[in-house]
This record gives sequence, structure tokens and C-alpha cells, in this order.
Amino acid sequence: MFTGLIEEMGVLRSVHRRGEAMILGVSAAKVLEDVKLGDSISVNGVCLTVVEFDRTGFAVDVMPETYRHTNLSTLKPGAPLNLERAMQAGGRFGGHLVQGHVDGTGTIRGRTAEANAVVFAIEPDDPALLRHVVRQGSVTLDGISLTVVSTDRDAGVFTVSIIPHTLRETVLQHKHPGDTLNIECDILGKYVDHLLNWRDQEPAARKAGGLTEATLRDNGFM
Repeated sequence: MFTGLIEEMGVLRSVHRRGEAMILGVSAAKVLEDVKLGDSISVNGVCLTVVEFDRTGFAVDVMPETYRHTNLSTLKPGAPLNLERAMQAGGRFGGHLVQGHVDGTGTIRGRTAEANAVVFAIEPDDPALLRHVVRQGSVTLDGISLTVVSTDRDAGVFTVSIIPHTLRETVLQHKHPGDTLNIECDILGKYVDHLLNWRDQEPAARKAGGLTEATLRDNGFM
């Protein structure tokens, strides 16, 4: 589990491909401070397992499922990477609950300066992802915990506003219209949606109790 607060930008130093499988070599510093084999590190928002490491970097395996559903397959040596170690219990929780399980990719459709911020407009490759993108809710882009500014289902886009610190300390500084980002929607919304839809598909006899929209509304969740 992660928070979406990027600890450092690493650099992709090697890519070894075998069909839709890859081994990525990553140069890093801060995330190596207490690294162990088998640790989870978020790489551009993708939870990956450390299989090798030394004093200057680490290596991770990328399986075909990850290859097909994230932007890792498009990266080339020299690309900057957002890195975050798994969160520790007992620390400050500054972002939101991030699993590192990417829901899909999106394309940047706009990058506009607004006073001290930069507003990015994102079009998910799968329009269905907008179901889980809520104004003033949380979304993760390339591993960065961000707040949704607006959604436009007709246009198929949502926007986020980036403060100077986030732009300076993450790969977003290198991203422009036409580039892709990994998207992870808020886990809470995904689970609520799944439970409601699951209940609608169950036999009537098993729907009697359970979770309903009315129950959620009556208890202040909607």
C-alpha cells in the first residue's frame, strides 16, 4: 500500500524484454535506504517487487498483465520515474490509499498555466474509468496522489491542478499533451461500485439484507 507522495525521481537505466515480459533496471538513491529483496516499490504508480539491488539501483520484473495495462511498456532507458516505497504503519498519511494497481492509462489532452499552478486535462483510454473519478475526490496519476478538479463525461476528460512543488519533484514536469499516464482510481469508490453492482446481479432471495444505495444514503455516505 502506498500514499501517492513521491519520494524521489529515479531513472530507467535498462530494459530487458522477452515478449510481453520485462526486467527494468532503475537508478535510485532514497528508496534504497532500507531496501530488501521482495520489497514493493511503486514505479510510476505501478506496484513492483524488487528482485535485485545494489548501492545505485534496483531491478523489478514486469509481467504481461502489467505490460499490457500500464505505460511501462513504452519507456526507454533514460526516462525519469516516480518512486515511492510502501507506506509504514504509524507514519503521517499525507496522500490517500494507493494500491499501485493501475486501472488503465490516459492521454494528456491539455496543460495550462493558472497562476502558480498547472492544470492537466486527462482523457482515460477507457471512458468507463470516469465512473470512478469524482470532483474533489482522489486519483493517482503515475503514482502521484492528486485531487480531481473537474470531470466532463461528455468530453471524456477530467482535470487536476498541480502545485509547483509537485511539478518540480515528479515526472509531470516532463509530461505534455499526447503523453500517457498511469491512472489508479480511488479504491473506496471502486469497492462501493463493485458491491452495489454485485448485489444487483445476485438472485432476489439473497438481496434482502445487504448493502443498498438507500443504506449508504441513510448513513451519510452519499
